[in-house]
Amino acid sequence: MSASSLRVLSIIPPMTQLNTPYPSTAYITGFLRSRGVDAYQEDLALALVLRLLSKQGLREVAERIAQIPAHEQTPAVQFFAEHQDRYVATIAPTISFLQGRDTTLAHRITGRGYLPEGPRFASLDVYVDDDGGDPLGWAFGALGLHDRAKHLATLYLNDLADVLRDAIDERFEFVRYAESLAASQPSFDPLANALTAAPSLVDEHLATLTLAAVDKHRPDVVLLSVPFPGSVYAAFRIAQALKAQHPQIKIVLGGGFVNTELRELAEPRVFDFVDYITLDAGERPLLALLEHLRGERGQSRLVRTFVRDADTQVVRYVNMMEADIAFAEVGTPTWDGLPLDKYLSLLDMLNPMHRMWSDGRWNKLTVAHGCYWKKCSFCDVSLDYIGRYEGASAAVLADRIDAIVAETGQTGFHFVDEAAPPKALKALSQELIARNSDISWWGNVRFEKTFTPDLAQLMADSGCIAISGGLEVASDRLLTLMKKGVSVEQVARVTKAFSDAGILVHAYLMYGFPTQTVQDTVDALEYVRQLFENGCIQSGFFHRFVCTVHSPVGKNPEEYGVELLPLPESNFARNDVGFFDPTGVDHDALGECLKKAIYNFMHGIGVEDDVRMWFPFKVPKTTVKRDKIARALNS
Repeated sequence: MSASSLRVLSIIPPMTQLNTPYPSTAYITGFLRSRGVDAYQEDLALALVLRLLSKQGLREVAERIAQIPAHEQTPAVQFFAEHQDRYVATIAPTISFLQGRDTTLAHRITGRGYLPEGPRFASLDVYVDDDGGDPLGWAFGALGLHDRAKHLATLYLNDLADVLRDAIDERFEFVRYAESLAASQPSFDPLANALTAAPSLVDEHLATLTLAAVDKHRPDVVLLSVPFPGSVYAAFRIAQALKAQHPQIKIVLGGGFVNTELRELAEPRVFDFVDYITLDAGERPLLALLEHLRGERGQSRLVRTFVRDADTQVVRYVNMMEADIAFAEVGTPTWDGLPLDKYLSLLDMLNPMHRMWSDGRWNKLTVAHGCYWKKCSFCDVSLDYIGRYEGASAAVLADRIDAIVAETGQTGFHFVDEAAPPKALKALSQELIARNSDISWWGNVRFEKTFTPDLAQLMADSGCIAISGGLEVASDRLLTLMKKGVSVEQVARVTKAFSDAGILVHAYLMYGFPTQTVQDTVDALEYVRQLFENGCIQSGFFHRFVCTVHSPVGKNPEEYGVELLPLPESNFARNDVGFFDPTGVDHDALGECLKKAIYNFMHGIGVEDDVRMWFPFKVPKTTVKRDKIARALNS
């Protein structure tokens, strides 16, 4: 395998997201090309969905459904069976519309007589007023034709996703596939059993697409980037297809899932599918691995790489200490080779901020590597992707932005940092303004006091349209315990500064943190209500606290008043760890109420009401004064 002939193909396995490419392959492809490597990339997540959601794909689905007895069919499947001709007729034009290539179809879609409307369309019933008026008029008005059609088309695709899950593969979802087989799974058995089972129609299409990608690029090395548990099963199915047809290709597994959950890997069967597994930032390990494959470096000199010993079959971790590639020197990501005109802009949530995760083709870019704060007790601060903080100059970042716009023709950017540093954002904003860069951007930050009204306005002037950040539990006691470094009143002032500058704000929220009481939860919801009421935030999401083995809570539980439950013996994935909290609060029951409340707040419903209305059981009255946030903003 000579240096001149070595070719590398990076693959995004299903499922990630449908509106824009997951950035890992763009980063690694750009870096490898900067080092003279013949590097290419394919998004099989998008390709798989487009194959399934095609005329031929739906005809195949219909053939499988015809073999299912009617009494075993779910409502979604029954509806599809009754209207399959209409689905087959409308799928290609609807996909084209969501790709932005046939915008005039919006007129027919909004007429409500074009698309078959399955069970998912029942969600529109909650919006019909007493006079039976337009259910979406409040959201889109008289002229919001395109967005209205996009929302209806998204419901149509969600119906089809339900059909695929209910009739073809029970593990299927648009943003995750067979997630339970990999997430914190101590044993490889569930995944191994699934991989030896007869392939579903989804698996068959994925194998076909995999072999087509290999025939197209003729790689010597295939890199599988698995950011989430919901893309692990498909990655192994891809590897399985490659091993069966092209055993000479070396397969490398890496990505966010590997970096967090496979750090103690000891399962030799994993290497029946892949040849190497690398940890953390991929640039240095891949350079070392490529040198090894070219015969320029021995196996003992690999960097952060798992291999299986050919003689003993024992998994070994090889890590010759070498400095990582500096963030300023990793080069510019490239989207060359990805079908940027085929991604689907979806509109699931009728909220102007919340839609940004699924609507629009965003160039994903990182302002800095790691987190400059790296203290939050719930976060994986001990791992490289958080703990190693490195920045780059504003000029370098702006050069990367200019190069990406020139390549893609797209001026929208999503900065995907764990928490973009305020100093870096200030310098970058100034650089973008000085260059007259006409981009739109959004990203994630800590709501710290450095984000003054002046800085918020500067960011808006440079093209910032939205900001997300972690408020977590809106309780000063718990924020202190989390080592979050902010207070509720400070968050209110910072988010209000962003909102006043015309920047949309999304708050990440948490429940179930160690020692969190019912009173804490009710008070936190009251704070969140007031943040919506005062125009500080426009969107939010509550997620359940999960303790991980890499976080301060997981490493020092006694400091947080909890006791960790014993972990099962594991030779595969290891991340989440259960714990005993002496408060004994039923956080699952509370969580359902919190999610319902914030969903309504995002739609302007119930913002002025007593927060106890969201709980179907008795909870204490909030101890937070109803004007607490208003007074904080006026102080």
